[in-house]
Amino acid sequence: MDETRLHRELREAALAHRPDHARMLARVERGMAAPAARPPRPAARRTGRRWTAVGAVAAAVAGVLGVGGLAATTLNDRPAAPATTLPAPGPSARATATIDPGGNRWWAQSDLRLTTDTPVSGLTVELRVVRTPGVVSTGHWRTRPAEDFTATVTEEGRELVYRWTLKPGRTVPPGPHAFAGQYNHAEGVRDASSDTYTVVLTGADGGRSTLRGDFGTTGPE
Repeated sequence: MDETRLHRELREAALAHRPDHARMLARVERGMAAPAARPPRPAARRTGRRWTAVGAVAAAVAGVLGVGGLAATTLNDRPAAPATTLPAPGPSARATATIDPGGNRWWAQSDLRLTTDTPVSGLTVELRVVRTPGVVSTGHWRTRPAEDFTATVTEEGRELVYRWTLKPGRTVPPGPHAFAGQYNHAEGVRDASSDTYTVVLTGADGGRSTLRGDFGTTGPE
């Protein structure tokens, strides 16, 4: 059949067609009365190795599970915060530093009077005398037994340092105690206001307290 004849027959058929308007109207009314149907989901397109849609869903699920699993692992494996332990209060004590009135124009003694209210299982007493002209150690003493302490006298920078340290296993009972450092100095009145002391006390329960201060006075005439 040639192309001219085909076109003619198609045109004649179209002219001869008479649509059934009543049937078409009824079909439209039925369609409006029925609930809207969900459009069909497009078929998953298959790639070379897996279904694309299924792969996307699986990846999304795996991502959610992966994040959740990581969070759970992080929380579960996080080390517990260490318990906060406050230090025990240290022993109650008081200290007073003075220049002994028994000194003279060439010699002085720095006195530290310490009063403890409870037994002390650890004690370090330190006197620091600034090395002004002529300062040289001439000795030291304490009211507690000498065998209970390790005593040293050293020169540290511009200071002469007297240090008493209670030996392990020894105890200092409650009460007044005295520690003294003796030294020569240049003739005249020596200014002791820059001399300092430090006392570190440890109780039987491990509590520690520290006392610090200075002499703040001048020696005798």
